[in-house]
Amino acid sequence: MFGLAFAGLVAGVHALAVTDFETSIQPILDRYCVECHNDERPKAGLNLSHGSGLLAGSRDGAVVVPFRPQESLLLRLLREGKMPPEEVTTRPDPTDWKVLEDWVQGGAEVGDADVPETKVTSHDALPILHLRCVACHGRQKQEGGLDLRTPESIRAGGDGGAVVVPGDPESSAMIQKIVAGEMPPKRDLVKASVKPVQSNELDVLRAWIEGGLEQGDRSQGKAGPQLALEARDFWSFVPPRLPEIPDTSESGSIRNPVDRFILNRLEAAGLTFSPEASREVLLRRASFDLRGLPPSQEEQEAFLEDVAPDAYERMIDRLLASPAYGERWGRFWLDLAGYSESEGMQHADELRPAAYRYRDYVIQSLNGDKSYRRFLTEQLAGDELFALGDREIVNEEEYDALVATGFLRLVPDGTNANITNFVPHRLDVIANEIQVLGSGLMGLTLHCARCHSHKFDPIPQRDYARLRAVFKGAFDEHDWLAPRDRRLEVGLEYQWVRWRRADEGVSRRIERVRADEDLDEAAREKRVSELEAQRPSKPFVRALWDRGEPSETYLLTRGDYLNPADPVAPGVPEVLSDQSVQEQWPPPHPGRPTTGRRLAFARWLTGDAHPLTARVMVNRVWKHHFGEGIVSTLDNFGRAGALPSHPELLDWMVHRFVEQGWYLKSLHRLMMTSRTYRQRSLITPDRERLDPDNRLLSRMPLRRLQGELIRDTMLWTAGRMLDEPFGPSDEVDVSAEGLVMARPRDGGFRRSVYLRQRRTEVPTLLESFDLPAMSPNCVERSESTVATQALHLMNNALIHQLAESFAQRLERARPGDLAAQVRLGFIIALGRDPTADEWATAQGMLEAAMEGPVPELGGSLLSTFCHALYNSAAFIYVD
Repeated sequence: MFGLAFAGLVAGVHALAVTDFETSIQPILDRYCVECHNDERPKAGLNLSHGSGLLAGSRDGAVVVPFRPQESLLLRLLREGKMPPEEVTTRPDPTDWKVLEDWVQGGAEVGDADVPETKVTSHDALPILHLRCVACHGRQKQEGGLDLRTPESIRAGGDGGAVVVPGDPESSAMIQKIVAGEMPPKRDLVKASVKPVQSNELDVLRAWIEGGLEQGDRSQGKAGPQLALEARDFWSFVPPRLPEIPDTSESGSIRNPVDRFILNRLEAAGLTFSPEASREVLLRRASFDLRGLPPSQEEQEAFLEDVAPDAYERMIDRLLASPAYGERWGRFWLDLAGYSESEGMQHADELRPAAYRYRDYVIQSLNGDKSYRRFLTEQLAGDELFALGDREIVNEEEYDALVATGFLRLVPDGTNANITNFVPHRLDVIANEIQVLGSGLMGLTLHCARCHSHKFDPIPQRDYARLRAVFKGAFDEHDWLAPRDRRLEVGLEYQWVRWRRADEGVSRRIERVRADEDLDEAAREKRVSELEAQRPSKPFVRALWDRGEPSETYLLTRGDYLNPADPVAPGVPEVLSDQSVQEQWPPPHPGRPTTGRRLAFARWLTGDAHPLTARVMVNRVWKHHFGEGIVSTLDNFGRAGALPSHPELLDWMVHRFVEQGWYLKSLHRLMMTSRTYRQRSLITPDRERLDPDNRLLSRMPLRRLQGELIRDTMLWTAGRMLDEPFGPSDEVDVSAEGLVMARPRDGGFRRSVYLRQRRTEVPTLLESFDLPAMSPNCVERSESTVATQALHLMNNALIHQLAESFAQRLERARPGDLAAQVRLGFIIALGRDPTADEWATAQGMLEAAMEGPVPELGGSLLSTFCHALYNSAAFIYVD
């Protein structure tokens, strides 16, 4: 019986195996699938119009697995009803799926005539050589005079002659050394961060040599559009259209066009603006928004006494002109960029020399109101803006542009160590850079397409690979610069003069030591060594630069670096651009070793008609002024992100922003001079009922200060803030209890933006108030309310010391008058006189304190009051 059953099974399997593909399978695919998966429009990279396309699979890999229908993606999608999509009117017959399942169970044969001859080409072999060999036989090193990066260099051989014999792999020295285990050398594997050639890889190399070193073409990498036109039919994927400014019935509340868009929605909901806030509130609100510090007593008095019609507008202009503006808004950008002065990834957390120059570049650029278009271009491709050549001395514009490229060097990077410097580690660094690019500048979750086509947005995996190719002139996983090597020895003229003087000074001291006959040859060589250690390093910039001639970029099946598929050309997401832009990447400086890809990309990204760049930035500025973006998901303008609450207003502001030259200060002025910004934050029953989340902006939101602003304001009120911008960051100390605090300088402290930002040494106060971890960046900070915040403000010794310094400031200003001192404390710390309730509470606290012992940490009665101010909600929240 068993024999009969087995014979029947074999016969059944044989019957399934010989199912004719052309007459039984292709007609089913034609009926349900080929409309979207054909030669001209292979959706998801899948072409089902013939058998070879079916077996080739999609961008996500194979769709049928012979003999295994349960593991075949195509059948699974059909069974789950996900394919064909709902909009396809012809619905499938279940018997058709049974035919397909039987065909796959039988081996999924398509017939010899339908399967093209498979050739092993350079696109199969070169990825293996780059992965295993070019660390020692590539751009940076060519041991034995051998370069294995291209078919031409492989044919040329090395110092010992030819390494391949086309047509005869077993006679080829390259194959012989791999088989013998001599290459790559085992002793150098970890040092070079490579692994031995695998057996399947060796088979590919043999087949390539046997076939005569067949050169692959890039026709697939330059394939035409693959997205359907309807994929672009989403609000954020089309350029902003200039909307009409709506009419409103309440014209008296209008201060600029922003208000008409807001009021139009409010009136439709049965609401109107909240009353305008008081002058004291508006000054404090604007001062924290633009400078991150409260207004001084003199500024308060001057503004309150200014009765001119444009007093408010001039106050905004003064704040925008303040050097503190760049420090405040620079912090927002440093979050977005993922700024850190250490590499992270490892316990050592190595420091990045001179990383602070990028921080200074950001602050100075914002203070100078550099066009956002130029700001982005410098950070993405500053090295390609100028033909620097071999010059050591550069001008200030060139220097800034090189420093700006530090934007692309900020993510966590552990590739300084051999064991974390293999190709997958490098690809992770590149992936993090693309994540920063997508989330921060484009408002897209591009990183979702690293391993497969995006599940929500029309971003195929091929587009992700094309972006990798854009950056490969500087980020080549097969031609990698370790973090310690990422410095260009260039500088401004005065920096070189200063270096030469210092270097010559060391040389003169060494000459004197060598000429000193009183020293023996040994207390002499030791002294020379000590002096040599003091020799200053040459001026340098920690930068990113294009090195030209990058390795080929391949689509990585499911993101696996060991499974490269088609080669791809550099390009941009197809949903955002037409084909002509994707194909044009002219080098900016003919004859110079640079691809020009990043510069072309930057110019595309900052084009006036780009659908996302200006929208994302305008939305970000709006969020920082109004508490929430018009698009609440700052990093996701795609289909899975939030829809804009006021789409017409967003596009109108984008048009104005672009037309006026992409200047941020003009954008601030527009938003902050609106009636919308000047509202009170008071919640009424009607507003709570009709606009519970304040998405209509029927009131101004109450906002908590960030950790840096809380710290800076305490320093400022205490008179302990040092006005010393730029330069190396202030170091921190770690106490035995694990507290991380700034090391004082001359009894004071600089603003928090100038604190050293090391990933493993985050200042405790800032960490308690949600300073982000930068892994890899922070598009929007979280805002927690936890007990450690109150405990830190109440018990930290430094905060008590600052309270005492604040009290001493009040005593100096109003000697002998406790009531005047208390009132001045409110004015300095909160920007206003105390309310009746606050005054009564302060008096009661002081009277009770005078009857008991002076607190140990407070130092004085007045300092106890100042400490209470620091702990009040009115201090850490902005109305």
